[in-house]
Amino acid sequence: MKVEPKKEHLWLQKLVGEWTYEHEAEMEPGKITKITGTEVVRPMGDLWVLCEARGEMPGGSMGHMMWTFGYDSQKKAFGGTFVSSMMEYMWIYHDGTLDAEERVLTLPTEGPDFSVEGKISQYRDIFELKSHDERILRAEMLGQDGKWTEVLRQTYRRTK
Repeated sequence: MKVEPKKEHLWLQKLVGEWTYEHEAEMEPGKITKITGTEVVRPMGDLWVLCEARGEMPGGSMGHMMWTFGYDSQKKAFGGTFVSSMMEYMWIYHDGTLDAEERVLTLPTEGPDFSVEGKISQYRDIFELKSHDERILRAEMLGQDGKWTEVLRQTYRRTK
């Protein structure tokens, strides 16, 4: 079975390369710490990309993260997964969309509400290509008030 890549599959190939990332995290009330890491994104044929990251976690431990991204031509939607060495939950992306300018990929998901034990909340990860060599990841959570709140922002810079 041979599937010809669509423009959406080719868009994902823009992520392929080696990257560093950083973000600021509030480790204790009023104390902001810069967190850094590295990521390698490689293609799996022309249809999928695999992203593997390693970096510092809140509290100073090291974490290992893995994403998969693809496009389903039948559903006309992006999808994928996210797993991390710090949690047992597998995040599953579904119904992802690319904006009209083809710069911002939004991937809805659901996962644990870290403030309420046992509760599942709605999230969305937003990947924005600023240029060939810079991208932003924003994670947002849907609050009980119906508003999205940013819970993470990472800046990635291409090294290769």
